[in-house]
Amino acid sequence: MKERLQKVLARAGLASRREVERWIEQGRVSVNGKVASLGDRVSPEDKLTVDGKPVAKRKLRDIRPRVLIYNKPVGEICTRSDPEGRRTVFQKLPRLEQGRWIAIGRLDINTSGLLLFTNDGELANKMMHPSSQIDREYAVRVMGNVDDAMIERLKSGVMLEDGLGQFTDIQRSKTRDKDETAINQWFYCVLMEGRNREVRRLWESQGVKVNRLKRVRYGPVFVPPRAKEGMWVELTDKEVKALYEEVGLKTTVKAMSPRERQHLKRRFRKQKPR
Repeated sequence: MKERLQKVLARAGLASRREVERWIEQGRVSVNGKVASLGDRVSPEDKLTVDGKPVAKRKLRDIRPRVLIYNKPVGEICTRSDPEGRRTVFQKLPRLEQGRWIAIGRLDINTSGLLLFTNDGELANKMMHPSSQIDREYAVRVMGNVDDAMIERLKSGVMLEDGLGQFTDIQRSKTRDKDETAINQWFYCVLMEGRNREVRRLWESQGVKVNRLKRVRYGPVFVPPRAKEGMWVELTDKEVKALYEEVGLKTTVKAMSPRERQHLKRRFRKQKPR
């Protein structure tokens, strides 16, 4: 049975589907020695290469889909490496025997909180694509006077430099921290998209300043209490299956072996919070 080339390479964990499509457009992918085109379909017998390097057959076989929650601290960047030597979000993740970890969305260097990683590029693409309508929730501390009229404007929509932006929901926090004052307040706000620095830009369009920002939810996934800053937690097989169902993807989740489970428990216990 033949499948779309970008779907096969994304499922193998080489990159997200969107990134694989860029590789194909750039002529970096070949099928049976011929430069591939978007829309090509391949079978298990076809020989695939990326940048002239063969893609191992074992990578193209169905692999157990995995998803990690990572509680990102401020100061880490969402790239695999950094020429300036800054710490990246990939450095603490457990090693994969097959494929690689793909970030589902990004957070800027000054934003902390929930990041999701998967070894399935197809799932990553679905989770990030606007058509899936996956919402993201943030806890934000705002400095400035915030009244009900401002909240309504932010929910109705504000024109930013890259188009209309809006929160689908804004709630004042019911708890206070030691730094909170009348003009330094916490809110929970929800977005249905992930444009660059959109939460900050929306609030700042109203003349107030964001001085703390943390993502607390991505779709149905929250940061669990045991995932302290700088630590990761792997989703259970049941939770992974529910995530696939959330975005309308079918998958057969192969149960983790007792040996794999024990190995992950040891890796988790060795972690040190930031």
